[in-house]
Amino acid sequence: MIQGVRQKKLKIIPDERGRLMELLRSDEDLFIQFGQVYMTTAYPGVVKGWHYHKKQIDNFIVIKGMVKLVLYDNRDDSPTKGEINEFFIGQHNPLLIQIPALVLHGFKCISQEEAVCINCPTEAYNHLQPDEYRIPPHSDEIPYKWERKDG
Repeated sequence: MIQGVRQKKLKIIPDERGRLMELLRSDEDLFIQFGQVYMTTAYPGVVKGWHYHKKQIDNFIVIKGMVKLVLYDNRDDSPTKGEINEFFIGQHNPLLIQIPALVLHGFKCISQEEAVCINCPTEAYNHLQPDEYRIPPHSDEIPYKWERKDG
């Protein structure tokens, strides 16, 4: 696992009325601070990435559909520099993935339906000076191919 990446298995609590799933609580050790909560989606087959933040830590969850979330450690001072982590997360595998600052990340919708993702980052988005740095999804700078790996 890339240094600083943490994951939390999310528990679905169903009853005859529906279901409940706690995502992130302020009284657990995974919680750092609250910046904002936002939703993003991806249509089937769409790749959103690569990007990273210099300050922000992401707490990424998929509540509908499935995504392949990929992290790449490009940090010069990291003992896991060059490592790649893949997580298959969503309604069939409910996880929260905490992504450290400076770790490149992106995701691909791998379900037949639109994937709905929730992020609870540690920082509020600054529209005037965004803490977001992008690399094209199919760039040769990152040793990763988004294609499905049949085998």
